[in-house]
Amino acid sequence: MKRGIDHLVLCVNDLEESAAFYRQLGFTTTPRARHPWGTDNCLIQLAGSFIELLTVSRPALISAAEKTAFSFGAFNQQFLARRQGMSMLVFESTDAAADREEFMARGLPSYDKFYFERQARLPDGSQVPVAFSLAFATDPRMPQAAFFCCQQHAPQYFWKAEYQSHANTAEKILEVIMVAESPDTFSGFFAKLQEPDSVVIEGSGLSVQTPRGIIRMITPAEAGRRYGVADLSDYPNSPYFLGFSMQTRDLGLVAEYLHKNRIPHESFNRLIRLHPKNAFGVMVEFQG
Repeated sequence: MKRGIDHLVLCVNDLEESAAFYRQLGFTTTPRARHPWGTDNCLIQLAGSFIELLTVSRPALISAAEKTAFSFGAFNQQFLARRQGMSMLVFESTDAAADREEFMARGLPSYDKFYFERQARLPDGSQVPVAFSLAFATDPRMPQAAFFCCQQHAPQYFWKAEYQSHANTAEKILEVIMVAESPDTFSGFFAKLQEPDSVVIEGSGLSVQTPRGIIRMITPAEAGRRYGVADLSDYPNSPYFLGFSMQTRDLGLVAEYLHKNRIPHESFNRLIRLHPKNAFGVMVEFQG
């Protein structure tokens, strides 16, 4: 099955600081919410997808990972012990149980069924329960990157127009960029996450076409040439998420917010880029 990008998990040390940073970029953020396993988040809702700013808030509640039970909290806690940045890529789902069965049938390392509920605060201040089923899939060659499908059981309470309206006119996620020494060796993994015809080898890299957004995996040398990320000392010597690109209607408004708040960035033709060192370990691109 082909699965569109649902959301990105951006792991940070200080949730309030990172949420304030994204508001300085012109985004609307949701109120802080709590997971039952010791992490908190704020969201940036877009057209059919979102960005999740996540932190470890209550370490005592985090359960250890087990062979068949994926620990969301432990994975992100271990990620933060090394650095801040994008830790997980999530795909949309209408049936997480079926996704799990498909992953297992294709030989992907997969885990027990995962269901949880939490409280969500609506724009009017009221709180309602939202629930999710998740189906995880990992590759032992990518210890700093995890993937899962997310099925929403109460989307009418989750998606709100007020949260999807952003002063910088951001609309949707276009690309997720990963870096690996040998991208082509991961083509089989992505073919099982999506479908074989979704994966295209592009010279020394590869791309994965999804119904909503593209995953692009490139070499460290290409990351240096294309994105100016020459110093990779803060990153693990394994595949990792470098960052993402999103579409906006008005790049001028993005530039206004960046200049007003004195946020370092680079401007190109129809493109504005934030270096990972200036954006909590994540490269952020705005495309007009």
